[in-house]
Amino acid sequence: MPLTPGESDRLLLHTQASLAQRRRDRGLLLNVPEARALIADAVCEWARDGLDLPATIARARALLGPDDVLPGVTQALTEIRVEARFDDGTRLVVVASPFGVPDAGGAEPEGSDAMAASASAPAATVTVTNEAGTAIGLTSHVHLAEVNPRLRLDRAAAFGMRPAITTGETVWIRPGQQIELALRPIAGARVAIGTSGVVDGPLDDPGVRGRALSTLRACGYLDVVDGQPVGDAGDAEDAVGRLVAQRQARTP
Repeated sequence: MPLTPGESDRLLLHTQASLAQRRRDRGLLLNVPEARALIADAVCEWARDGLDLPATIARARALLGPDDVLPGVTQALTEIRVEARFDDGTRLVVVASPFGVPDAGGAEPEGSDAMAASASAPAATVTVTNEAGTAIGLTSHVHLAEVNPRLRLDRAAAFGMRPAITTGETVWIRPGQQIELALRPIAGARVAIGTSGVVDGPLDDPGVRGRALSTLRACGYLDVVDGQPVGDAGDAEDAVGRLVAQRQARTP
């Protein structure tokens, strides 16, 4: 039977996981490839069962503990990435601290309501509300002003900022949930390239800032201006498409 490359990879992963489980059932401690395959395979199956992304990550972090693996594995395998098909589409699942062991910074597990703060104090906070029908994750170094259009936040206050969480961690916001997110200025050269593409330049340039914020609002990204909500959830669903069309129209 002909298989696509993705189907072949999935069967190979399942075979590796089945071998790892057999060895675990015999009382053997797992090595890095075995532990990685067992967790990744479970993630794909839980997604197929209908679990959402945060619940899948939480289960993945509880599947194996330090006592289930060989010495040194928890230090060598600090993150597992696998593509899984959920009810709302295919997602890249990133399982940080896959054995439930926090990193040296003492970060909270992904999917937790607590924010994993890094060592230095945050510069500010912003209220973020998820008006989408699915959970949305914010990674540690995303430019907050350009994040998912279905997240409502004061994008002007978030311009040039990132979440004040430990590097590599993710804050998950459930549908309808509102959180207070600590912010920290993006460091280094402070030049943003990519994400929505509306900046692609220096974050501290007033012209770049004004143009980017105007474009995001015009395209339907949910915003808060002077304490008042701007935009509605219906417009936000098509915001990325409008942004792409606007950029293509400007391309000679």
